[in-house]
Amino acid sequence: MLVEKTKEIIGHFNFKFNKSFGQNFLINEEVLEETVENMNLNQNNCVIEIGAGIGTLTQEMAKNCKRVVAIEIDDKLIPVLEETLGDYSNVKIIHKDVLKVDFKNLIEEEGLENVKISANLPYYLTTPIITKIFNEKPGIESLTLMIQKEVGERIMAAPNTDGYGVISTLVQYYAEVEMVCSVPPSSFIPQPRVDSVVINITIRKEPKVKVLDEALFFRIIKTSFSMRRKTLWNVLKQTGLKEDKLTEAFEISGIDPKRRGETLSLEEFGRLSDEVKKRS
Repeated sequence: MLVEKTKEIIGHFNFKFNKSFGQNFLINEEVLEETVENMNLNQNNCVIEIGAGIGTLTQEMAKNCKRVVAIEIDDKLIPVLEETLGDYSNVKIIHKDVLKVDFKNLIEEEGLENVKISANLPYYLTTPIITKIFNEKPGIESLTLMIQKEVGERIMAAPNTDGYGVISTLVQYYAEVEMVCSVPPSSFIPQPRVDSVVINITIRKEPKVKVLDEALFFRIIKTSFSMRRKTLWNVLKQTGLKEDKLTEAFEISGIDPKRRGETLSLEEFGRLSDEVKKRS
């Protein structure tokens, strides 16, 4: 059983969990199987794994794909991984902080193709890592993430809901998101105090909406959510657009300037940013 095997490895290496890394090792075999199954791996795929832990998920992915590059920040886990993954010639372990990894360079240097990313992410790292990946646009196929339930709900949130925000729009602009499964605290050692979920993020061939200026599009979104209590009129004044031009932008886009940003869909943000761009 996975739980006994995990405890055996922890005991053998006298491993001490590091709270600063948000370490929780998966011991739920059903969740493990469902996660790997929903990644739809084949022998043409390469996987970049963020946070390999003791290599539980790494092993299962290595059995189903061409190569796995496992990134692990905790130096105390490197000898553990060298032993647990020693029989897998298609696995490479990289001891590094993932926030300092250039994914494009990594993919090029390792000669990776048809790349998918998998990760078991602590709460504090989820948004920074997702944002980093989408900003770098490394040319991956998908991300399969085990994350705190609250963050998963925010990623999948619809307009005009409490969870809807910048991370929702960023992910949904570039990708399609689906829930894979719920993961209760009992699925981990040690048990976290919150529920988790596994979500699958499949990168779109083209963004959900076409915009004239992506940077402006996201600047308007970020400003809107950082000033939630202000109307769109007050938000867009931050762009420096003259009032007459701003009025035109709202009229032609069909957006009421008294609305607030969290009520807008991606399509509406797109129309509005395009009209602002035309008058800038």
